[in-house]
Amino acid sequence: MNQIRLQKFLSMAGVCSRRQGERHILAGDIRVNGTIITVLGTRVDPEKDRIEFCGKPVASSPQPLYIALNKPPGYVTSCKQPQERIVTSLVDIPERIFPVGRLDKESEGLLLLTNDGHLHQRLSHPSFDHEKVYRVTVARPIANGDLKRLAGGIDLDGIRTRPAIVRRLSGKSFLMTLREGRNRQIRRMAGKIGHRVKRLKRIRMANIRLGKLKSGQWRYLTEAEKNVLLNDVAVMADRQNEKA
Repeated sequence: MNQIRLQKFLSMAGVCSRRQGERHILAGDIRVNGTIITVLGTRVDPEKDRIEFCGKPVASSPQPLYIALNKPPGYVTSCKQPQERIVTSLVDIPERIFPVGRLDKESEGLLLLTNDGHLHQRLSHPSFDHEKVYRVTVARPIANGDLKRLAGGIDLDGIRTRPAIVRRLSGKSFLMTLREGRNRQIRRMAGKIGHRVKRLKRIRMANIRLGKLKSGQWRYLTEAEKNVLLNDVAVMADRQNEKA
């Protein structure tokens, strides 16, 4: 195998995303042949070099894993963050996995975790506009006009959010379907129209549904779920290649 950048190897091996890999390199978490590496752009040969992450050897071709977790509030969507409870601590398996996408600390619900770096990159890329469905509860009753404003788009940092699908559930709660994932997007959108989000729970990502999974529990994706998800990612990649 030819030499590749260290952060790309970490992603391919399922340790973390490339961007997270860069942070781990700068933090001194990676050793190559016993030497701590802190220089971005370092290249390695996975067939010859011994790569360690936090003192543990990293295999170049792990068995791909795909997991659905019902994230509780109070956990951060990260593989490593000092003095915080992290979502990966909820999944008691020996393999290294990392979250796909994010849910902020206060939010809860469906989170995908995997060691498939390719899937992580595709799902995290803005061009893969898969649906994400959230159950939202605000602090006071919300008017129909405000729901229409959320559906039509809200200006955040000078950029208008994409149109969304919004369906009322009760006086204070509604379902919101997005095809983008900007930082704390729903909370910020609600704040722009004078509402405070009390509870935010993601119940679907692409074809994966939270279902009856209890808070803090996890499960492996079924073969059917995995096949549909991977096929959708492959189709989207082909479309992007045709446009390039």
